[in-house]
Amino acid sequence: MGSLTAGRLLRRSVRRHRGRLSIGIAVLALHQATEAAVPVLIGLTVDRAIATGSVANLGFCVLLLVLLFLLLSNAWKTGARQIVRAIETETHQLRLEVAARVLDPRGHRSGLRSGELLSIATSDAEKSALALRAVSMGSAAVAALAVSSIALLTIDVPLGLGVLVGVPVIVVALQALSPLLTRRTESQQESIASTTALATDLVAGLRTLRGIGAQHNAAERYRRSSQQALTATLRAAATNGIQDGVTTAASGLFLAAVAGVAGWFALNGRLSIGELVTVVGLAQFVAEPVGTLGYCGQLAALAKASAGRLASVLDAPGLVESGSVTQLDPAAPSLALERVSHRGLDKVDLSVGVGELVGVLCYDPRDADALLALVTGGAPEHDGHLLIGGTPAEMLDIDLIRRTVLLEQHDTDLFEGTIRTNLLAGSPGDDERLTQVVASAAATDLVDSVGLDHPVTDRGRTLSGGQRQRLGLARALLADPPLLVLHDPSTAVDAVTEELLAEGLVAERANAATLVLTSSPALLGKMHRVVVLDDGRVVAEGTHGELAERDERYREAVLR
Repeated sequence: MGSLTAGRLLRRSVRRHRGRLSIGIAVLALHQATEAAVPVLIGLTVDRAIATGSVANLGFCVLLLVLLFLLLSNAWKTGARQIVRAIETETHQLRLEVAARVLDPRGHRSGLRSGELLSIATSDAEKSALALRAVSMGSAAVAALAVSSIALLTIDVPLGLGVLVGVPVIVVALQALSPLLTRRTESQQESIASTTALATDLVAGLRTLRGIGAQHNAAERYRRSSQQALTATLRAAATNGIQDGVTTAASGLFLAAVAGVAGWFALNGRLSIGELVTVVGLAQFVAEPVGTLGYCGQLAALAKASAGRLASVLDAPGLVESGSVTQLDPAAPSLALERVSHRGLDKVDLSVGVGELVGVLCYDPRDADALLALVTGGAPEHDGHLLIGGTPAEMLDIDLIRRTVLLEQHDTDLFEGTIRTNLLAGSPGDDERLTQVVASAAATDLVDSVGLDHPVTDRGRTLSGGQRQRLGLARALLADPPLLVLHDPSTAVDAVTEELLAEGLVAERANAATLVLTSSPALLGKMHRVVVLDDGRVVAEGTHGELAERDERYREAVLR
């Protein structure tokens, strides 16, 4: 992707909305110009109508004021609509980019936890898009200052020059706090993201924490993290408040200086009463765009801090590289490990052919985790040869691996929706096929009792562990991948259901390759072969009956 920095990301945001921004800026600049014209028209009314006593001139000036305010209000409404739409669109696009990067099958090396990524995809995406508001409001403020300066130069050159020189000096001075505000905003966002991640982890593991009696320690840890986030937020707010105060004070002093000079000129007859009204009105109006420029500096600092965090995710390198091979050899074994070493695994040989069901018993759960990482493409760094469909895994296109290999973990993930939508998950299937895979996964009792359109909450919290496992297996069977990898698919079901599940699995996978990591005798008994791993090495291989007969440790681990 290249080196994506905060500045590049913000410039990209401006470029891809330049059309809508251009329209919005033009109309908002018109709004600011008409606002600047109000004191000018009032001054002309004083000199041309009130001072002369001309009713006709007064009526004409009032009509011009009405038209001016109609133009002013409609320009603001139209311009603001364009800018808000650009901001919301950019926020949505940034969130989609972060989601796509997080869900990329190649993974990412950002080092961020789920809660931190959630904070970046929501809060930081929204704040980064505020750069568009800073650009539009800043441009409109510059237009207002330009019109005001021209009007003042027309009335009195020294006054106009004073505004032209004084305003840039004030604006530059106001930006002195921007770097500090950026740093403190970054710290605030990091603290909030860390606290969000901790809260996500604690909620997910709440039952476990209660089981070991650690909920009070967890609450104290969250309290400390929340306090740090509060401190960082208050520091950022303090800096923001200082900049607001300095901006208001500078604008007020500048207004007082311009008004004082104009008043002196009026006393000496250099300015008419109408011109004095215009100058004082413009000087008062100038305080608004000056304050707006200061506010835009705050928005820019805020957007830059969030854009930096977004860039760290969007530009994070992948965990694995995608190959170029997009087709597999149908005659080759679906999976073959040849002298493969990874983590604790030591020169493992393992193969799964088409139409074969192979069970793997790992005495050490870490060996199971390492094997799962290998066969699903999550372990690019390993020794030996890992072949999928006869082709080295590193040469395969990542999308081809995802279409070929499907992993169903024992801790099944279900999504908000219905049982039907969770089972389909993008796979084609009518009610007849759904009924078939539900029966093969021994979940007929569940579906018959509540129906396929029964609502499911996020993560399936309203269902038991066994129900989630069976629905997850049914979903995997419906997807019908060339290589299905199951990890303890029956740990939360009873023995009778487990036997039905094992029989259904064998029937469904008769023409495809299946690798099952389990210690269930019901499942292992249905496998064509069972491979036993101990301390990272293959120590035994055979059918379940053969291993149970000759291997005492196998019997102790499996038979119950």
